[in-house]
Amino acid sequence: MKSDAELEKISAAQRIAEEAFDHMLGFIRPGMTEKQVQLELDFYMLSHGAEALSFETIAVAGKKGSMPHGVPGDNVIQPGDFLTMDYGAVVDGYHSDMTRTVAVGKPSKKQIEVYNTVLEAQLAGLAALHDGVTGFDADKASRDVIEQAGYGKYFGHGTGHGVGVEIHEAPRLSPKSKATLRTGNVVTVEPGIYLPGEFGVRIEDMAVITPDGHTGLTHCEKKLIVL
Repeated sequence: MKSDAELEKISAAQRIAEEAFDHMLGFIRPGMTEKQVQLELDFYMLSHGAEALSFETIAVAGKKGSMPHGVPGDNVIQPGDFLTMDYGAVVDGYHSDMTRTVAVGKPSKKQIEVYNTVLEAQLAGLAALHDGVTGFDADKASRDVIEQAGYGKYFGHGTGHGVGVEIHEAPRLSPKSKATLRTGNVVTVEPGIYLPGEFGVRIEDMAVITPDGHTGLTHCEKKLIVL
């Protein structure tokens, strides 16, 4: 359970991450490498108030986007690629965590379908959050949408986790979770679909649990952005 002071620090860290996202929308273009995107994201956060990075920034495009924890490298971003950025900032010892997937050039119908499925799943996971919901049921809300769309076997990780002084804290949102979410918990909701050899999509927000629902801590656009 996070105090108001703790929530303010997490929110401050998230504001830096969101400003970085807005900056990146004007920076990313075809022909860049994943590493260039990662370095720009990191530099922006560290030069705009972050005392550290929440974790090693993920920036993966095209086929590499099908790896949930892919490492940015010399892979060149091509027109029509999805680019997934998973990153966060640290302020006064408290972490933020967000993921956005954007299209660099015109996406295919399949890319759009998968993106919208993940978005629907992410919104369903958020809608399930409230004091007393189990981590299992919160995960199931997202997972059911993906399974019903026929992509269940391509979602291989938990839907979310707690965030605070550690980037991964209790409670967990997963099929194995025995946790019960309580007012003041800060959790992520981050379902994804990863199609081997094709592309991947993940969308992640943070939210704080309230007695009758949740308050979102992430305010970036979630509809598919085409750069």
